[in-house]
Amino acid sequence: MNTKVKVASYRIKRYWIYLVATSVALITPFIQIGGNQIFLLSFDKKQLHLMGVAFDMQELYMMPFLLMFMFLGIFAVTAIGGRAWCGWSCPQTIFRVIYRDLIEGKLLGLRRIKNKQKEPNLKEPKNIAKRVVGILLWSLLALLAAADFMWYFIPPADFFAYLQNPMDHTILLGFIVGVAAFLVYDVVFLQENFCVYVCPYSRVQSVLYDDDTIQAIYNTNRGGNIYNENKEKIIFKQKDLPNETDECTACQSCVTVCPTHIDIRKGAQLECINCLECVDACTTVMGNLGKESLVQWSSTNEVIKGNKTKLIRGKTIMYGIALLLIIGMLFVMGGKKEYMLLNINKTTQLYKIKDNNEVINNFLLLFQNTQRENYTYTIEVIGKYADKFEIKKFTDFKLSHNKMVKKVIQLSTKERLVNDFTKDTPITVTLKAYAKENPDVVFVIRKAVFIYPRADKLEPLK
Repeated sequence: MNTKVKVASYRIKRYWIYLVATSVALITPFIQIGGNQIFLLSFDKKQLHLMGVAFDMQELYMMPFLLMFMFLGIFAVTAIGGRAWCGWSCPQTIFRVIYRDLIEGKLLGLRRIKNKQKEPNLKEPKNIAKRVVGILLWSLLALLAAADFMWYFIPPADFFAYLQNPMDHTILLGFIVGVAAFLVYDVVFLQENFCVYVCPYSRVQSVLYDDDTIQAIYNTNRGGNIYNENKEKIIFKQKDLPNETDECTACQSCVTVCPTHIDIRKGAQLECINCLECVDACTTVMGNLGKESLVQWSSTNEVIKGNKTKLIRGKTIMYGIALLLIIGMLFVMGGKKEYMLLNINKTTQLYKIKDNNEVINNFLLLFQNTQRENYTYTIEVIGKYADKFEIKKFTDFKLSHNKMVKKVIQLSTKERLVNDFTKDTPITVTLKAYAKENPDVVFVIRKAVFIYPRADKLEPLK
């Protein structure tokens, strides 16, 4: 007598992961640290908020490292666990499960969760009505998803304030409606074709896989070959299996439950999103026969070749080193965060010579207060030329939060810095601008190029 083999359902585990991922996506925009968002890319305020630190557009040198971390992280996950992102965390997959399994399946009874191949019969009027209700329900959720998406670009507080005067923010409304409309089309009509034909991830996964990549794999050693070497199906019923020891029942459960409409017994395919529905289906069928599933979440080395899966190998080590280097660079760059912004540009006039060989250069300074407090700013020359230059036409000024101001200053010197009769000489001068209320934190140091005239333009030395 066969004993049922009981194995935990991956579907239930995925649902919990979906719930966590959805909760994180909805809650994250509302989390603030020190008055700044935990993550925000604001085109309106020209800022990037990351873990409570606000970086202005002039400081977006961190973005390339964030993008590299994201892509390399996805590549590393793919090399280890296949398209685990697609099946377990991707918004596209979560949205499809909500609409197909929850709304159409559980709430409206239009389809069975275990048969994702069969579309609802829309020739019946009651099914048409249910389909319309399903689309309306999903449209409401799509509007929420679109709003949540916008919260990563517009802080929720500003977002809801803007909605109080919607006609003054028609572009925002247009984005929300446009994103929601795309989600309705994508989830209701495009369906998993997005994963198969639109998403570029499926096209690059094949170069990231190897024999140790963990994925859904059909065990041909136990189940038998359902497809030949040309990927043509040769077995349609269990009686057609050539060997008596072949265990596949040809029940098609792993096929009908697949959201991307593939047959996992054909081998690795780019359409597979690693949702493991086929593993659950085969586990149920084979468990009733007292046997282990023929489709397993494992590696080719372990299932087909009988070798142990190597999680730590050359490829994963290299990914790990690259990710650690990027994290290190992010910390280094984050440590260079400046709490005020200052751009220094020289005016078109090279220099001006006054009495007593006084040489003056004009500079245009653009200050911006990036802090929430109001500060009084000043500027001085530091470094080896500190005692040789004087700043003229500049007085301390107060600047409120997120405000910008332009100032023209003069750098003046009466010292004979260079005695070159052949050419003008550029001299690098170091300037320090700081807030008088908090000079140890709110400051920046900039270099300015002072042009000193050639000696024949000056009065002779006495």
